[in-house]
Amino acid sequence: MLKDQDRIFTNLYGMHDRSLAGARKRGHWDGTAGFLANGRDWLVNEVKASGLRGRGGAGFPTGLKWSFMPKQSDGRPSYLVVNADESEPGTCKDREIMRHDPHTLVEGCLIAGFAMNAVAGYIYIRGEYIREREALQIAIDEAYDAGLLGKNACGSGYDYDLYLHHGAGAYICGEETALLESLEGKKGMPRMKPPFPAGAGLYGCPTTVNNVESIAVVPTILRRGAGWFAGFGRPNNAGTKLFGISGHVNNPCVVEEAMSIPLQELLERHCGGVRGGWKNLKAVIPGGSSVPMLNFDQCNDAIMDFDWLREQRSGLGTAAVIVMDQSTDVIKAIWRLSKFYKHESCGQCTPCREGTGWMMRVMDRLVKGEAEVEEIDMLLSVTKQVEGHTICALGDAAAWPIQGLVRHFREEIEDRIKAKKTGRMGAMAAE
Repeated sequence: MLKDQDRIFTNLYGMHDRSLAGARKRGHWDGTAGFLANGRDWLVNEVKASGLRGRGGAGFPTGLKWSFMPKQSDGRPSYLVVNADESEPGTCKDREIMRHDPHTLVEGCLIAGFAMNAVAGYIYIRGEYIREREALQIAIDEAYDAGLLGKNACGSGYDYDLYLHHGAGAYICGEETALLESLEGKKGMPRMKPPFPAGAGLYGCPTTVNNVESIAVVPTILRRGAGWFAGFGRPNNAGTKLFGISGHVNNPCVVEEAMSIPLQELLERHCGGVRGGWKNLKAVIPGGSSVPMLNFDQCNDAIMDFDWLREQRSGLGTAAVIVMDQSTDVIKAIWRLSKFYKHESCGQCTPCREGTGWMMRVMDRLVKGEAEVEEIDMLLSVTKQVEGHTICALGDAAAWPIQGLVRHFREEIEDRIKAKKTGRMGAMAAE
């Protein structure tokens, strides 16, 4: 179990003062100028050595991503962009950081900006996060007033500005290049890659886009040392992690835990267990709505980190754990996600624009049992035609939950179709 002294987010539940004074009391903004004095290479190497992987879903090594930024400027400015457009269903970890511990993010933005030689940072915050934007803006203003941002930030001789940009509430703007388009005032539609943002990002300049949590943990990693952070979790899955647990648990919560914690331990220690006991568990979506679900047998052995979940053909994603007990209609649950992805597709790529609607309409019929058994395989083949054939990952995100459903609950789908035809429930449905 993660000890209290090892927690990075010391005010996750808003019990303490979130102002600059309160943050300093809890050890934030301590020695920041000293980190900057160590130079860019030292900062990037420390983050690499810590084993920090991106906390936004893909799990790409953060230090490596920073190192892609050009060492020498070719005359173009560089930018840091923080992705605070937390729109993945089930995910609400970054919200708690911005709401209750905003100075961890502001300090992280300064350090990360310096490490990549950025002239400014932009935090792109989700349209629905009104109060969070206010809390974050107050924190930024406090940092400016205290000389921690702006001209000669922290007395380091480095000029750095930080801007907060409020989105309009579009899921697609959480995709990094669509976010950059939106930030530039254009429609939130993903760009073709290459060029990658490190080569040509915001306003055609070198840019790195990072998740809120990835940036907010950096100051504490530097203060306590890369080795401390790397000491949590299995190799290649280092550090502490925010988990957001929702659904059929007795106490839904957002909690900071060590990576590689077993799923059962996470739910029983922090959430009072599954509603009706562990045996009442039916399925779990381990990382936000876009990753395939795990069935009960997988949940028994589940380890919450990037690599174990990938081996199970799922993923850690945003670590938003959605728990479903035996009372859940899983077919309907996945139909609801299909409806979400259809609604949020930007329509730029044909496979996604047409495929998301097509998948939702087949799911419509599967929920009611008004389909043929052959349509299950037809639906699966359509998910394969969408997956991997789009500019961004929204097509994959729409396909994967359906693939997980068919992989684990095909019998339940077939039973529903047969029951509709014969008027009798099958053995699976009668359980």
